[in-house]
This record gives sequence, structure tokens and C-alpha cells, in this order.
Amino acid sequence: MPGTARAVRTPGGLSFRLDVRALTVVVLLALAALAASVVLIGTGDFPIPASDVLKTLFGQGNPGQEFIVRELRLPRVLVGLLVGACLGLGGALFQSVSRNPLGSPDVLGLSQGATAGALMVIVLFSGGATAVTFGALAGGLVTGLAVYLLAWKRGVHGYRLVLVGIGVNAVATAVNGYLITKADFVDAARAVVWMAGSLNGRDWSQVRPLLILCAVLLPLVLGNARGLRMLEMGDDTAYALGVRVERVRLLLMASAVLLTAAATAAAGPVAFVALTAPQLVRRLTGSPGPNLLPSMCMGAALLVTADWASQRAFGADQLPVGVVTGVLGGVYLLWLLVAERRKGRI
Repeated sequence: MPGTARAVRTPGGLSFRLDVRALTVVVLLALAALAASVVLIGTGDFPIPASDVLKTLFGQGNPGQEFIVRELRLPRVLVGLLVGACLGLGGALFQSVSRNPLGSPDVLGLSQGATAGALMVIVLFSGGATAVTFGALAGGLVTGLAVYLLAWKRGVHGYRLVLVGIGVNAVATAVNGYLITKADFVDAARAVVWMAGSLNGRDWSQVRPLLILCAVLLPLVLGNARGLRMLEMGDDTAYALGVRVERVRLLLMASAVLLTAAATAAAGPVAFVALTAPQLVRRLTGSPGPNLLPSMCMGAALLVTADWASQRAFGADQLPVGVVTGVLGGVYLLWLLVAERRKGRI
């Protein structure tokens, strides 16, 4: 929809460009995510109508509903929203930095790297939930640093970053398989459950770190959105427009790695949300730019909707949400590869 951008001037004389279509998409996706969250909170062994969920959220429910909604289901849904938002934003950053639709944490090996860190804690040290969280964060950060350093050659460029990431992903996958084979039965079963990617059993202890991370990184990322848009035009153009290319790229890649690692630590390796959310948003907004906020909202909406679908289709808690997103995302990846091949890009 061309011509949807508007120039807005404030009373103080400042002016900025407002993309009406992108803003509309953000609002609609945010409303969809909130609506899906209300429905998801009411879904389970003890179903609660959406109207009663809303009353309970505003403090007007009975004691039983207060306990179920606020203590059991609300933290799980908030973790889903925050994990989806982190993955959507991280995927948008990686795809923009690499200028490649395949440049997502799933393809670049970051999710598998975070999984390797968590598995080492589970298998080698029998660590608890907190230790597993820190292990996943450390694994994601180490993997992100390895991908960046191996892809560096007078700068980091798109296809080289993707190719290196695919190689690192293969190595991390092999390490994960080895760790599973060396684990005892109890630790192996626990590791497999974690690797499926699930929101089961999530509580307020997972909500707060994700909320703090988003509050810190979102302003930092949005503050560099202009530089990211210039990077999509190529390094030479960005240099000419006054962008400190490597500084901006490193800062945004580090932010994307932290977002992905934190999401993986909170819910396990939920597959393909980071890959699909930015691409779906790009088709809705019609904008080739980073689409950071729309990707966040799309990721949140996708994850809570997938969690609701898994419960409705297979019964409460019988199918991890990572399985649903993996199946849908795998089909989308195949379609994307076919489309890129037809365009002569791969």
C-alpha cells in the first residue's frame, strides 16, 4: 500500500515520519496477541469464560478463579508473550543485519548453542532450573560470539554470516546429541522435555528477568533503528550517511543474541518463531525495513496462539508449543527456500 507514510510535525517544530500502515499492523497484532492471551488463560482442565478471565484480571473474580488465573495461568501466558516478542525482535535484527531472510537464530545456530549450554548443566552437573537458565544464556552468548568472529573478514556480511551460522548450528546439534547419549535416564528425559520448548510450569520467576531484559534492550534497539535501516542499504552507503557500521552491527547483534538466549533460557528452544515473524510482518506492512515493533507483536501473537492451538487440539499440556511452531515453521521454511530459489537468490 504505497503512500501510507505521513510526515508529522509537533508543536515544538520537530517532525518525524509516521508509517500509517505499519502502525495499524502493530495495533492489530497487539490486540490479537492480547485477545489470544485472554482465551489461553481460560483454557485448561478448569475452563474459564473470557468474560470471567477479564473480571478476574481486574480483581473481580472469586477466590478460585483468582488463584487459577493469577498464580497458575497468567505467568505462563506472560512468559509466552515475552518469549515470542524476544524471538520476533531477535529474528528481525538478524535478518536485517544479514540482509537475508534465512538469517534467524534457528538457522544461525544460536538456539542450538543455548540448548547446548543448558544440556551441559543438566547432563554434566544435574543443575536446577536457575542453573539451566544461566547455562542457556552462556551457551547462546558463546555461540553468538563464535559466529561473529568466524564470519569476520573486514566486516561481517550477510551470506557469510548465514553460512558460518549453518556450520555452527550443525556442530552445536552434534554436541547436543552427544550429551543426550552420555546422560543417565533421568537427566536424558529431563533434557528431552526441555529441548521440546514448552511453557508448562512457567511462573513469575521467569517473567521478571524477561521483562527487565526487554525494558533495557528495546530502547537501545529502537535508538539504533535508523542505523539498522541504513545498513540494509549496504555498508558503503551506510558509511556515506554517517553510520558507524561495525559499531551498530555489533551492538544490534549482541542485543539479538541476548534476546534469543533469554527466550531459550525461559521456554527452551521454541523453533522458527524468529524466522517466520519478521517475514510475515514484512508482507503485512509492505515495508522492506527492519519492522522491529511489528515483528515483536507478531512473535508474541504467534507463540500464544500456537500454545492455545496445542492445548485445544491435543488436550492441556499434552503437546509442547515448540512442537507446533516447529511443524508450522518447517513448512514455512520450505516455502521460503522455494521462493528464494525461484528468484535466483540461492
